[in-house]
Formats: sequence, C-alpha cells, structure tokens
Amino acid sequence: MTSKKQLKARIRARMAKTGESYTTARDHVVGQAEARTDAGWRFAGGRHPSSAAITAILVNQSASVSEPLVFLAGGGIGAGYILWEFKHDQSRHVTLGFRNQWQYHDRWMAKTLGRLGVPYEEHRTGGNRAASDRLAAELDAGRPCVILPDRYHLGYWHLPATFDGHGGGPVVAYRRDESGVYLDDRGQAPIRIPRERLDAARARVPSYRNVLHVLGEAKLDEATLADATREGLRDCAAHLSATSDSFSLPAWRKWARLLTDTRNAKAWPKVFADGRGLADALLSVWEGAEPVGMDGGNLRELFADALDEAALLLAEPELADLAGRFREISDLWHGLAEAALPAEVPEFARVRELTAAIKESVLADGSAGGEEAAESGRLLWQARATANESLAAADTVVLFADLSARLGAIYEAETAAIARLATLTR
Repeated sequence: MTSKKQLKARIRARMAKTGESYTTARDHVVGQAEARTDAGWRFAGGRHPSSAAITAILVNQSASVSEPLVFLAGGGIGAGYILWEFKHDQSRHVTLGFRNQWQYHDRWMAKTLGRLGVPYEEHRTGGNRAASDRLAAELDAGRPCVILPDRYHLGYWHLPATFDGHGGGPVVAYRRDESGVYLDDRGQAPIRIPRERLDAARARVPSYRNVLHVLGEAKLDEATLADATREGLRDCAAHLSATSDSFSLPAWRKWARLLTDTRNAKAWPKVFADGRGLADALLSVWEGAEPVGMDGGNLRELFADALDEAALLLAEPELADLAGRFREISDLWHGLAEAALPAEVPEFARVRELTAAIKESVLADGSAGGEEAAESGRLLWQARATANESLAAADTVVLFADLSARLGAIYEAETAAIARLATLTR
C-alpha cells in the first residue's frame, strides 16, 4: 500500500514538473478526493484566491454554483505586467495580472457579488482592535468573512522579511477560538492564525487596511446566473479591448518589447545588465503564469471552464468553441513559463521542487504541515540565492528574445480570441 508520504512526494513532483495546481496534481495522482470539513465548514478548494473565497462561502451556504461561473461573473480574465526593482535588497520581481481588475480587490468584489445578487457588507475599520473585534463578532454570529491579509505576516507561506507589505490574496475567515482565527485558503485543511498575527497582517497594507466583506444568503437561480454570466462576458470583452498597456492586453505587447529593447530604462537588457536578481525575476514569471503559484496562474484554463458552462447556461455553443481556444492559449502561457524557468537547469529544478513542496504542505495539511513547510521555505530561499548567483554572468540575449517571441504570440492569440468574444456578446 502506498504511504501518505509517498503520495505527497508524487504530488509535489508532479506540481514541480508540470506547474499544475495542488488540486489538479492530486487528482491525477490519487483521483478526486472527498471534500474535508472542520467544525462544519466544508473545504471547497479553489484555483484563484478571489473567486475561490466567494465560492467557498456560497458552497457553505448550500448554493449551487461553481468557481468558474463566479470568476466569470467578475469579468473573467485580465492582463497586466509590472517589473519591480527593490533597492533595499537589490531584488527584482515581476507582477503579472491575470484577473479582470486584478489591481482592485474592492471593486472586483463589489461587481462580482452585485451581479450574482449576493447581499454583502464591506467594512474598513481604521483601528486594529476595532477591526479585530468586528471580525470576531461576525464569526461568533456564524458569518464567515473574506479578508485580505499580508502574506508575509500570515507566516504560513514562509516568505522572507523582504516581502513584508507586498500584500496577498483574499482568504476566508470561518471560525475562531479564544486566541486564534481559522482560515480557508483554497486548501483541504484548517489554517489557524494567532489573533494578534492576523490583526497585524490585515492592517499592514494601507490601500486595503482591515478590509472585511461579510456575505449574506445568496439566491442563485438560473436566471440570476445567466444574467451574471452575460454581464461578465461583456465586461471581459470590453476590458481587454481597451488600449491600456498597463491593465489590458497591450500590456503583453509592451512587455514583449521591453524584453529586447536596449534603450528604455525599464527594458530587461538594461535592468539585468548587472546580473542581479535575474533568477528571482524568472521565478516570479513561472510562479505568476503557472497554477502552482500562490495566485492561481494565468487563469486561462479557469476561464475556458467558465466558457463551457456559459455555453450551456446561455445556449451559445460558440462559447464552447472559444473555450478550446483559451485552453490553447493556456498552453502558450505554460510554454512561456517553462522557457523562463526550465527544469533542465539544476538550480531551477530545485527551486521548483521547493516551491511546490510549500504549497502542497499548506493546501494539504494546513497548520498541521507548518513545520514541514517552514523547512521547505528555509531551503527555498537558500536555493533562490544560489540560482541568482549562478545566473549573474549569464548570456541573456537568446533567452530574452525567446520570451519576447512567445509573448508576442500570446498577445496576438488573446487579441484575436477577445475580438471573437466581443462579437458573440454584442
């Protein structure tokens, strides 16, 4: 009989090799498992923090809705690229936005819940104590809440101090005890956070300090879901047909140019001429584009699943054809991620293995896997430092040209697919 330890090792190995999410890799290795519970709370899993958080609460209200449809109600996919250069530790990091309005948590929540007809309250309590008491009162009343804490301060992702204040994705707080709060972060086991640590995490980022969404009882009939789906499709088409090279599809074209430009101050040949932080940047591309990352990857597969459901719900078979195209686009993103952080490079392979190990520990075991995740985290940041040093003198011309060409193909494919979506939603 295969032991639990062996199964975990196989799941991690698959995640590291394919870039798949924990749930997908687990299903391939052991088959679909029955959902686990904690004190009556059912863990629904999930692929993207925002859509998974809403879906988890609705599922626990016994609503019949899938994460793909929740994701689509919010406008589906988005686009965005930022290269950060941090002077305090001389690091470089790439942020990729793949969800509609990825930079605005509150706006996305409002329109998604509004379209689904889910009543909600949003609170932004200024003081930490008052915010903590408000959350406690909601949980005591049996009302789980969507919160937006800083990942570094949460602790269970085992990020270094340089990530302090970088933010994070939404999670669900679903119950508490005298000194701690229990979170659902798309996993299959409870994550218990000491109350003081959670208070600090919620207060850390000024733009969404202590934000709290309390969802009321939803009445999701077929007509409501159909209307939400239509609005989400129109929103997606309009949003990604915009000309913004920061928050719409032209962001991919802009990034492609910056990979080979030799004049722009933010061009990769200029930024990485000193060799510093290249491995970290490439890793952030891999983590951002692949579902193994903390934010769910490029989300094109999730969008394709939503289009398949929309095709049935709206009796529009052409949407199912378009779903196939977005699965092909998802494969293009996978190719880009593999080119950025190829497993054939030993230093990269080690980083991929440890990244997968942390996520598997968190999602499979929650707080119970804390010690194992902490050790993987310690080793990961050592491996990242080694990879950065080994790439300091690397010849990047061919690599950057390859990534640029792949991005150009993605931009053309997504532009054509969104133009087709726009014609179907008029």
